[in-house]
Amino acid sequence: MKTAVLVMAYGSPTTLDDVKAYYTDIRRGRPPSAEALADLTGRYRSIGGTSQLTDITHAQAGALEHLLEEVAPDSYNVYVGMKHWHPYIAEGVANIVADGLEDVVGLVLAPHFSSKSIGEYQTKVETAGHEVNLHMVSSWYDEPGFIALVASNIAASIEGWHDHRVFFTAHSLPQRILEEGDPYADQLKESAELIAKEADIDDWEVAWQSASHTGEPWIGPDILERLDAFRSEGGERALIAPIGFVSDHLEILYDVDIECVERAAQLGLDLRRINSPNDDPRFIQALANVVLRSSPSR
Repeated sequence: MKTAVLVMAYGSPTTLDDVKAYYTDIRRGRPPSAEALADLTGRYRSIGGTSQLTDITHAQAGALEHLLEEVAPDSYNVYVGMKHWHPYIAEGVANIVADGLEDVVGLVLAPHFSSKSIGEYQTKVETAGHEVNLHMVSSWYDEPGFIALVASNIAASIEGWHDHRVFFTAHSLPQRILEEGDPYADQLKESAELIAKEADIDDWEVAWQSASHTGEPWIGPDILERLDAFRSEGGERALIAPIGFVSDHLEILYDVDIECVERAAQLGLDLRRINSPNDDPRFIQALANVVLRSSPSR
């Protein structure tokens, strides 16, 4: 019998009219304030109305299924499930069960484990209302193909540069998770170290982005603060490598490409960022490696 691969991502509203329902889902059924809704809607409007995350995720899943069929014919079907928008994770699980499959490799399109990220995706699969044999990929931050891809994209981005610094970033989460022993920050640092070594980079650091305003401390330092400090120290050229993200979506297209770019312009800082993996064949190969290692038949 075939194994199902459930590729999961955060989700993104399809149109601006969907932002309120999407935001309400993120807030576990509590509608956002008018001010917060206007802010998020404005961010989506500034990147063209939608982030294309759903389309990119489907492209990644389709390419993954095609590659798996090449290397292991008749062994895998790939499905998509989103945490906060259609097709929801529960819809993906229902599709798997409708196709008569029982073994499921759960693959979140986020390299680093946190109880607030991959842990919550796993819970959504387990509470989707269907019994499946779940083989959850807890993390893949050190997958050699992923490390090599990012290192290659860094090399392409800094060609012709000198005296630059690379800032590796990921989505910030509440500081309290670290006190609870969550490995998120440690895994981010480890993957940054592996990539820096692969790319032969000496001047680099880890920073955080996209923190929410919830009234509690979030993991730092924030990338905007670090760009300020870097410039005040005499830095002139900075490259952002958002290794916590694998698709062009709001946290890339707005938080980096608009907020960070605007801050760099104010500072007189030459700023670039690496290409996102999206459906790059090298990235799809890395995902296939992860799936093959995690499959119940392997």
